Amino acid sequence: MRTELIDRTEECFAAISGLCADLGPDEWEVQSLCPAWTVREAIAHTVGVEEALTGWEVTAESLPPFEKMLALTEAAPAMSAPEFRARVEGAFAARRAELGALADADMDRPALTPVGKATYGRFLAIRVFDLWVHLRDASIPLGRPTDDGGPAAEMVLDEVAGAIGYIAGKKVGLPDGMTMRIDVDGPVRRRIGVAVDGRAAAVDPESLTAPDVVLAADSTTFIMLACGRIDPQAKIDEGAIRWTGDAEWGERAARNLAFTI
Repeated sequence: MRTELIDRTEECFAAISGLCADLGPDEWEVQSLCPAWTVREAIAHTVGVEEALTGWEVTAESLPPFEKMLALTEAAPAMSAPEFRARVEGAFAARRAELGALADADMDRPALTPVGKATYGRFLAIRVFDLWVHLRDASIPLGRPTDDGGPAAEMVLDEVAGAIGYIAGKKVGLPDGMTMRIDVDGPVRRRIGVAVDGRAAAVDPESLTAPDVVLAADSTTFIMLACGRIDPQAKIDEGAIRWTGDAEWGERAARNLAFTI
């Protein structure tokens, strides 16, 4: 687990560094998918979290000093591109050194995470999710291609799939007795099943021989819709998300996947 989490984190660090190294002067100021932030500020927020994590004593009693991340977000607009890139690389280098010193047992240390008390390994998996999504907050408005397959994307999809009961029950509102299958059709390929029996819960998708609704989407569209980052109507119009079966509930599901913003 330790090696996988560090490798996935490094994959995200490298992708963010690569984007920063290639941006032109005007691109830094493009509106990101986060309404309050430019591309520069979205990246600054993401990297600022890594600065806040560096030196944090992992504990199940308190979150990292996330207020420290504001320092880079606030300073970023006045920084030149070379200064900002140097700050990014310095933050990643410090974090790499800290992660590289971890032992396997550290993954099981109790930690307070954004989703409650868990382990430091769980915390790091959530960080991979955040890093991956925030990169696309910047790259999608820029029209910059990203590698949306591979192990990091699999880990990010795990986070969404793990919330499918909440998404289907609380956000979509599937009624009791209804079943839904989601066909994620690339670059990451997966089937996700959910059934409502008193409450919505994940089920083996192969057990749903005749689901009431089948949603289909590419993995990036599905993830970014689940993160509330992109307009469902635009993706419906493009055919990037579509459905068969119960038309009313299929459309409702396509429009209401967002469980985090």
